[in-house]
Amino acid sequence: MSNISLLKNKVMISSTTNVTESLIREAITLHSQQLHKFKEDYDYYVGKHKILTQPQKENGKPDHRIMVNFPKYIVDRYTSYFIGVPVKITSDEPEVNEFIDTYRMENDMDDMEYEIAKIASIYGRAYAYLAQDENSETLITYATPLEAFVVYDDTIFQRPLFSVYYSTNQTTGEFSGRYTTREEIVDFIGDTSGFVSDEPKINPYGGIPLIEIVENEERQSAFENVKTLIDSVNRTLSEKMNDVDALADAYLKILGAELDKDALEKLRDNRVINMEGADGKSIVVEFLTKPNGDTTQENLLNRLQDLIFQIAMVANINDKEFGNAVSGVSLQYKLQAMKDLAQAKERKLKVAMKEWYKMIFKVKSITNKYSEDAWKKLNYKFTRNIPNNIADEATTAKNLEGVVPKDIQLSVLSIVDNPKQVADEMKKADELPTLPTMTDTNANMEKLDE
Repeated sequence: MSNISLLKNKVMISSTTNVTESLIREAITLHSQQLHKFKEDYDYYVGKHKILTQPQKENGKPDHRIMVNFPKYIVDRYTSYFIGVPVKITSDEPEVNEFIDTYRMENDMDDMEYEIAKIASIYGRAYAYLAQDENSETLITYATPLEAFVVYDDTIFQRPLFSVYYSTNQTTGEFSGRYTTREEIVDFIGDTSGFVSDEPKINPYGGIPLIEIVENEERQSAFENVKTLIDSVNRTLSEKMNDVDALADAYLKILGAELDKDALEKLRDNRVINMEGADGKSIVVEFLTKPNGDTTQENLLNRLQDLIFQIAMVANINDKEFGNAVSGVSLQYKLQAMKDLAQAKERKLKVAMKEWYKMIFKVKSITNKYSEDAWKKLNYKFTRNIPNNIADEATTAKNLEGVVPKDIQLSVLSIVDNPKQVADEMKKADELPTLPTMTDTNANMEKLDE
């Protein structure tokens, strides 16, 4: 009986918490059976669509393969909107705040978080991977579901049981990598019949350092539900181009006159038709053409394109109608669907970020300087990457004067990264003694003269 099974949302769960080598092999085997789906998602993103590999047409007929890469547009546009402006992470404690800023800079966290968001949109899931370098420093990188996975327990909470990061030699079938439980980290090499493990190392993180970030609970890619529509657009455009070539190669039909080889060559070279006959009306000269479905094809293409963006819930900013948004409110309405999608993804990413910062502050070299619970006081600010009307924001902020706390008032300004810090600095500035003005000085001198 198998100890690992796959749920509807493609999550691997284990009926046993006893992590053994046979359980690891079983998990790798089950994961390898899902790779074709992940590879298909990647192919769609990089432009290797089904239209490019369909069977060739017979008898030398026009056979164009036009591919419109909607998946790349959807993923890149959505990711840029979601996290094109880097996440701002702050702490109320100045020392921790300084550590976070330095750590994020050294690990290029802005770029890493962008890549994680993009990978999640391509595959429906992505991974943040914590590891120690040769100097025992904790680094963070990203991984795709083509090379990593997490197995959860089968309780109602589905807590991470262990993770595997590995690669497979396509020639020999051997795989090598690392699996991690809450207690230990083990490097291994082997195949489906067995593998050899190195000596276990102590896991310094107190958790599974391979953290899954999901696009949605169903773990579907950003373009999963529009794949068939994209295939239809590719087919329709390809057939439309085939029709153009067929028209250019149309046959000339001549009825009521007999032409010899020499006459045909002169007709082709001179492109002049001069037919003689007793009854000229009985001679028919015209091109053979098939019925023109251009209007139907154009209507279909427009409908398919509208459905792609509607169902993917990503705004098509190249649409002429999109430019008609003359105010911030109308622009927000046009972006509402993508905004709702981004807010759901933000919650998923924030959960993962809390988990990896929780593990970072558990590392002994860090807890010697900062509290192990410092991660609980971190603040995460996501800012959508859209054009901002600073004048409108300034008016709104001015109208909030005395209505809400200063930091909330400043938070409506997109140019302010850390509203609380700026509010504190403004408060300190207000508390400083004011220098006497020239008017005050003159008044005091006059009093002395009196």
